[in-house]
Amino acid sequence: MRSLYNNSSGKANSRAGQNFLKLLSNKSAMGVASKFAEALPRDYGYVLLVGCVGNVFVNMWLAINVGRARKQYEVAYPEMTSSNKTFNCIQRAHQHAVENEARFLTLLFVGGLQYPRISAAAGLVYLLGRVVFALGYYTGDPEKRRRGGFMHLAELCLLGNSISFICHQLKWV
Repeated sequence: MRSLYNNSSGKANSRAGQNFLKLLSNKSAMGVASKFAEALPRDYGYVLLVGCVGNVFVNMWLAINVGRARKQYEVAYPEMTSSNKTFNCIQRAHQHAVENEARFLTLLFVGGLQYPRISAAAGLVYLLGRVVFALGYYTGDPEKRRRGGFMHLAELCLLGNSISFICHQLKWV
């Protein structure tokens, strides 16, 4: 990768590099972030609270439970599965959350741009469903994970919010 600076003169190598360095040294750069935040819907903070805080806590709780199960069932890293069915269920609950996290956060953040309160509430229901899903899985009976299936209704709500926002952006409605 080329350096932004010309090693002999200490000046930026390109116009883009010069602009980037100017931006970094510009005291009003925070002003740009502030303008962005001002453009967000009034209640978008709830969306961020659910996505950036709630989701992280749920995933941390799931990861901690996998770590505890590794010790309890003596499953060494880097093994992902075990001959123990209960460990496999605990590990799968976390893996399932990780596999679906990008979709959840995308739908939450996009849908929240038009419907912040509804999206935040649906996101909260989704996370509650994720916890119920895990607790059912933790029993060692994979069928009990279905108790958390209501999270998919919240996901459908988020999908609807996102589709509505996209249609408005494209001026289809």
